[in-house]
Amino acid sequence: MQVIGVVGFPASGKGEFSRIAKEMKIPVVNMGDVVRKAVTDAGLALNDKNMGEMSRCLRQGMGMDALAKLSVPLIEDELEHSKTVLVDGIRGDSEVMTFQQNFKNFNLVAVHCSFDTRLERLKARGRSDDSANSTAEGLKARDDRERGWGLEAAIGMAEYVLSNEGTMEEFETAVKKLLDEIRRKQD
Repeated sequence: MQVIGVVGFPASGKGEFSRIAKEMKIPVVNMGDVVRKAVTDAGLALNDKNMGEMSRCLRQGMGMDALAKLSVPLIEDELEHSKTVLVDGIRGDSEVMTFQQNFKNFNLVAVHCSFDTRLERLKARGRSDDSANSTAEGLKARDDRERGWGLEAAIGMAEYVLSNEGTMEEFETAVKKLLDEIRRKQD
């Protein structure tokens, strides 16, 4: 049983990393989906403001690792059917520590991408929770919010770092190579 976490700033390529993992038949648990469900369950609109506020409320009520705690049972369910599970959406060092405590074979991958590249990609992807962040000021505010959750510390805990400044094809090749390497290491 192996859990691979992916961490990075908004629009760095975590979603693409997860998409590639899914194509490789690795199940993905997205921590953002836990927040999206909480937002919709509360009857609120899915937007960055509500996502950020819900994340803050969950962390305030359950601790900084709230989303990790809520994701652990989802990951355990996937591990019943698969040797490897990817968890996307890690935002802080306390979440990394929760996964390390719950999963003996936990590996963390940081996806790195420059601010300017992330801003361009954010403008292009059009997700509902991105609308407020498609300006430099909006992305900086989101980066600052996630820094407050311990994102930089989490990135610093990664065993692997992937750069995502090139083409989609280059990134896809690098992700597949890295996932194969991590899976081989555990066999």
